[in-house]
Amino acid sequence: MEAIRIERLSKTFGNGRKALDEIALRVEQGEMVALIGASGSGKSTLLRHIAGFMVSDAQPSQIAILGRPIQQNGRIVREVRSIRRDIGFVFQQFNLVNRLTVEANVLIGALARLPLWRRLTGCFPRNERALSMSALNEVGIGEHAFERASNLSGGQQQRAALARALVQQARIILADEPIASLDPESSRRVMDMLSTLNIEHRLTVLVSLHQVDIAMQYCTRTIAMRRGKVVYDGPSSALTPALLQNLYGDDARELLDDSQQPDNADSAASAAPRARVLPLNTARSA
Repeated sequence: MEAIRIERLSKTFGNGRKALDEIALRVEQGEMVALIGASGSGKSTLLRHIAGFMVSDAQPSQIAILGRPIQQNGRIVREVRSIRRDIGFVFQQFNLVNRLTVEANVLIGALARLPLWRRLTGCFPRNERALSMSALNEVGIGEHAFERASNLSGGQQQRAALARALVQQARIILADEPIASLDPESSRRVMDMLSTLNIEHRLTVLVSLHQVDIAMQYCTRTIAMRRGKVVYDGPSSALTPALLQNLYGDDARELLDDSQQPDNADSAASAAPRARVLPLNTARSA
C-alpha cells in the first residue's frame, strides 16, 4: 500500500495564481523523500493539501493517505480527523505553545485517542506521560521536559515537535522546511532525527528543503517543483548543479550552497547518473 497517492491535484488562489498544477505523485511506505524548489514553487502548499489543511480546486482529483482518501474533487472527506492521526506535521516555526511545558506540548500528540474529559482537563494517564518522556529522551531533550517551551532553542523546539509526532504514533511525517531557521548544527540534529524516525520507526518522511546538499545527504529520492509543477522526480544523486540550472535557471542558486556552484558545471553533469527530468505537465505516477 502506498503511503501517499496524489492524482491530478491543482490549486488556484483567489488572485488567479496557480499554486499547484496537475500534480501526480506516489510515495511508498518507508520512503524518505526530499521536496525541493525555490521560494514560491508550491512545496508548502502541496504539504498542506496532503495533510488536509487546504482544499484543492473543484475538479477530478484525489489525495489518499495509506489507501484512504483525505480529499477528492475539491472536498475534504468527513473522516479527515481520523486520517490525520496517521500524519505528523512538522512546521518551520515549530508550532509549540510557548507558555506550556515541553512535556505538555508533546502530550498534545496523544489527544486524538483520549476521551473528551481527559482532553478538557488535561489529565493524561500514566502510560501517555511515560510515552512522552520516552519520546523526549529519544530526541535528546528529556532533561527539558518540565521547562516552558519558550525556553528552548530553535533546534530543541523542532525536536520537541518530532517527539510530539512520536507520541501521536503517526505513520507519516510531513516536514515543511524544518531546518530553514536553524543553525547548521541544529539542522544536522533535526535531519538526523528525521532519518532515525524513518529507519528505526519505519515512518514515511516527506520533507521540504531549500538546499540540495541536504537532500542528497539524507534522501535517496528527490521531487523538485517549479511554479506549481513537478519538474524532476528521481535519485537525489543525479541533482548536479548543471541539471538544477537547467530546471531553475538563476533560481538554482537558491538551492545550492557555495561549494556546489562550480564553474565547471558541465563536467560535473557528465559524471552524474542519468536523471529523470519531467516535462512541466507530467509527474511520477507509476
